Amino acid sequence: MASLSGSLADLAPVMTREPGETWVGNSVRRAIAEEIDPVAEALLFVADHAVHLATVVRPALEKNQLVISDRYTDSRYAYQQVTLEGLVPDPLAWIRQVHTGWTIVPDLTVLLVLPIEIALFRCSGRGRKEHFEYASLLSKFQDNYLALAREDPSRFIVVDAEKDEKEIQQFVADVIRSAAARSQSRHRH
Repeated sequence: MASLSGSLADLAPVMTREPGETWVGNSVRRAIAEEIDPVAEALLFVADHAVHLATVVRPALEKNQLVISDRYTDSRYAYQQVTLEGLVPDPLAWIRQVHTGWTIVPDLTVLLVLPIEIALFRCSGRGRKEHFEYASLLSKFQDNYLALAREDPSRFIVVDAEKDEKEIQQFVADVIRSAAARSQSRHRH
C-alpha cells in the first residue's frame, strides 16, 4: 500500500484497511487468532466496517478525498460465505443483508489473483498461519471473489498477481487515477 500511496501522492489518497486500527479492528484480529465462533467473527468484521465507515471513509468522502482501502466489504462476502457455511442459510445473502442500507459500495475493486500454491508460499514467511490460510479454503475464497467480479464486472478489475510487483503497482495506480478522474468529472456536472 505504501508504494501505491507514493504513486498516487498527487491525489493525496486516504489509505486505510479493514480490519482497521481501532479497538474493534484489534478485536477482529484477536478473534481470527483465537478462532472464535464464525458468526461472532463475521459480526466483529461488520462492527469494524461500521467504525471504519464512520471514522475514516465517510469523513474523507465528505471532503471529496480519494479513499483506498486494503480489503473492504467484498472480502467479507468472499470469506464469510465460506466460514458461515452450514451455520446460516445462504451465507452470502445473510452477510449482504447485514450490510444493506448503511454500507458504501466501492466505485472500484481491484482483485489480485494468484495461484493458491503461490499465495501460500508468500504467506509462509509471516509466522503463525491464520485459519483462513489453507489451500482448500483459499481456493473457495478465490472462487467467491471471482464470482463477485463476474457479478459486477464494471466495478472489478482483475489483476494477475504473478506479474512483476512494479508493473502491477503502476497498472493499479493508472486504473485508480483514471477512475478518480471520471468521478471528479461526474461531480463537476
